[in-house]
Amino acid sequence: MNNINKLFSEKKNDILSIYFTAGYPALEDTTEIIQALEKAGVDMIEIGMPFSDPLADGPVIQHSSEVALRNGMTLIKLFEQLEKSKISNQRSKILMGYLNPVLQFGVENFCKKARACGMSGVILPDLPVQEYLDDHKAIFDKYNLLNIFLITPQTSEERIRYIDEHSNGFIYMVSSSATTGAKAGIDNVQEDYFKRVKDMMLKNPLVIGFGISDNKSFVKACEYANGAIIGSAFIKELSQGTSTIEKFIKTIRP
Repeated sequence: MNNINKLFSEKKNDILSIYFTAGYPALEDTTEIIQALEKAGVDMIEIGMPFSDPLADGPVIQHSSEVALRNGMTLIKLFEQLEKSKISNQRSKILMGYLNPVLQFGVENFCKKARACGMSGVILPDLPVQEYLDDHKAIFDKYNLLNIFLITPQTSEERIRYIDEHSNGFIYMVSSSATTGAKAGIDNVQEDYFKRVKDMMLKNPLVIGFGISDNKSFVKACEYANGAIIGSAFIKELSQGTSTIEKFIKTIRP
């Protein structure tokens, strides 16, 4: 069984996923951060593949990508680092980034490398559902990698149900139309959206991302979904170094 499916079959609520950009703050920090997050007890780890034109990312994650690229991070380098961290395979790990570098690397080569390094899934926000189904699904299935789709407040019910039909693992529920880190906290409009989607009784678990930054927003998100993702707030913490990772996680889920 894929680790993501195993996680959601064993744990239904309060799932904490943490996103960070590989190669930030220093090039060789990737393995240390993964191991620290596993030790801190997070349920999923999303490893960002830095990209020069990250359209969906806010200034914090954009800056971390710029620094990582200047540090010399590449997909080849990242896979080398992930291979070293594979021995520590206690949590579900997901690669998140943009489609263009994956296409340049070669989709099958990418999937083969990702799976060999212990990855369970991939999130490519700019990969259209139909293109995935037509061109890439067979390759993802071959390597037992789950492709995670995103929905937003603007996604129609018909489209959400279509995504749910073709999803396996979980659905990434973007909390707002803003870029990552643009706002903190959850307002009434977002809660209405969360409730609307929850009431659809989808077959896949829901995990909420964007704007989740502390215990209060994490707990609120988990009222409507199986878990939540923290990215920008964690990267801000990393800008001070990697020594306080466990302490930060305890502020989110004591």
